[in-house]
Amino acid sequence: MPHPKTAEDMIKCAGPIECNLLPRLLHVTEAAAIAASYQMGRGDKNYSDQVSVEAMRRTLNDLDMKGVIKIGEGERDEAPMLFIGEEVGTGKGDLEVDIAVDPLEGTNLAADGTPGAISVMAMAERDGLFHGPDIYMDKIVVGSEVVKYEKEHPDEMIDLDAPVIKNLEIVAKALNRTVDELVVVILDRKRHEKKIKEIRSTGARVNVISDGDLMPGVATAIRGSGIHMVLGSGGSGEAVLTAAAIKILGGKILARLVLPTVANGGTPEEIAKEKEEKMPRLAKMGITEDNINDVLDTERLAPGKDIIFSATGVTTGFLLKGVSLFGDGDARANSLTMGSSGVVKFTDTIYIHDKERTPLRFV
Repeated sequence: MPHPKTAEDMIKCAGPIECNLLPRLLHVTEAAAIAASYQMGRGDKNYSDQVSVEAMRRTLNDLDMKGVIKIGEGERDEAPMLFIGEEVGTGKGDLEVDIAVDPLEGTNLAADGTPGAISVMAMAERDGLFHGPDIYMDKIVVGSEVVKYEKEHPDEMIDLDAPVIKNLEIVAKALNRTVDELVVVILDRKRHEKKIKEIRSTGARVNVISDGDLMPGVATAIRGSGIHMVLGSGGSGEAVLTAAAIKILGGKILARLVLPTVANGGTPEEIAKEKEEKMPRLAKMGITEDNINDVLDTERLAPGKDIIFSATGVTTGFLLKGVSLFGDGDARANSLTMGSSGVVKFTDTIYIHDKERTPLRFV
């Protein structure tokens, strides 16, 4: 008797972007990660980022598609390539895609040789990814079991504005745990000091990280990762990339745009100055003072139906091992790729330049 959902059935569910571009997307993030790995631990975060960006752009431009960067390295006048609005790809074929990229998420981590740096990218059909400004987003990320619990208990929903204990109690019930068994990941920032104290006061454990909360967000939807929730404010681009992955995995993200001066407790004068500088640009994206405080859920951040996601480790961290360099330019990379069909792959790739000098070794 055939299984009710076979591999063939899932493959048939894949959209044209997943079918045609996901295998190549892996090469894009691997190229960026390997380029960055040669600079790992050298202390120059800007150059680490530069070589990663250049490798990602070169590889992207080999893909037969009409791509537009929606989340990238910044505005055109701030970034020489992979800037917001840049067109990438060969321009051939019928695939028109929106793209979110972070060639080196965790530049400090890579420069210092510390855990958690990755190269990451997501794609979707036109208007399938949130086109937002390069400011902060306050967010909360949870996994698929919490989403299932919410459906069964519609009066108990994760809420960005709720006290931490309320959200943790929902997560605990969904996972059949107690609050003191939960682990919450949050960035080590002064703006989070109060939040960290609030989490600890509930009895939950806190994993405070220096940079790179994207993969911990993805990990909330992977059982056995040891991460049950991600909280706090960070880059809006990382929130969109997290949303793309978490949607594929069935989890949930809630987020709200916030100006850095507001998030960091700036003075009224500092906040007013930033508003004057940034709100005109934000208005061109449809973001005004009337709606900047709207809560954006998974569907608003990643509304696409044909979404693909790829992440490759640069330094070993949550879920992924870092790049190993050996031989004469040979490298081994560990990646996570997935698409809207529900097919998820952990890939271990070895690049061998000289097969006589560096034979493949089974370990």
